[in-house]
Amino acid sequence: MRVFKTALGVLALTLGVAGSVKAESMPDKDIVETAVSAGSFKTLVAAVQAAGLVDTLKGEGPLTVFAPTDEAFAKLPAGTVENLLKPENKDKLTAVLTYHVVPGRVTAGEVVNLSSAKTVNGRALRINAKDGAVMVDNARVTATDIMASNGVIHVIDSVVLP
Repeated sequence: MRVFKTALGVLALTLGVAGSVKAESMPDKDIVETAVSAGSFKTLVAAVQAAGLVDTLKGEGPLTVFAPTDEAFAKLPAGTVENLLKPENKDKLTAVLTYHVVPGRVTAGEVVNLSSAKTVNGRALRINAKDGAVMVDNARVTATDIMASNGVIHVIDSVVLP
């Protein structure tokens, strides 16, 4: 298990440095500020604003966010994001976004030992750590342990749907 955790850490560091997301800790910034600073979560931040969840993600926490990148949102069928951002679909958008949030600060070292995690949405994410990769439902974790003052962000390559 120690070798697996080390491999996961190396993978996360490599992906974080090589990818468009900086895998550095920003403990002086909250989850929203950290996501904005990264520059790869514009769609996520816009969705959080549309759902009225900014104050929640700027709150005391701690929270763990499995954050889809802009590229992850782009994988959704055409028109999906635009449809979810409409005011009349705020409840649906909120359900999707809160499915990406787990109460508490759950680090990568803890995630790899879980088979599921109950989300703020009330439903559980499936977690599978195998062959050096961690999957959360159908999304691959590409960077881990981006620390914020009120939680932690793990970057995922797909939007997970409840």
